[in-house]
Amino acid sequence: QVHLVESGGGLVQAGGSLRLSCAASGRTFIIHAMAWFRQAPGKEREFVAAINWSGGSTNYADSVKGRFTISRDNAKNTVYLQMNSLKPEDTAIYYCAASLTARPYIWGYKRGDFDFWGQGTQVTVSS
Repeated sequence: QVHLVESGGGLVQAGGSLRLSCAASGRTFIIHAMAWFRQAPGKEREFVAAINWSGGSTNYADSVKGRFTISRDNAKNTVYLQMNSLKPEDTAIYYCAASLTARPYIWGYKRGDFDFWGQGTQVTVSS
């Protein structure tokens, strides 16, 4: 099993920045990729960014490209999401997820590939 705990959410003004963290524990050696998803009120959970756990290749949703950066620290078993130039439409609960599935390319991962999820952290961007 893998346990994920997110932190770093909060309230920020439009144009500001936040950095989310996701600490993984348990059988982390079986993780192949990690990702961030988000869910706004009344909307479905959507993909934000993903990172390959070993090689570090990344993939982003078009809506966050150029503003968000996903990274990982394998020594700390932690994944980060640096969010810059935040917009009110980025307001959502952000979830960290871990996949035990090995895919050849990071852009090949789908939501159904992710086996473990954190409890989520709220990000609110005021206009």
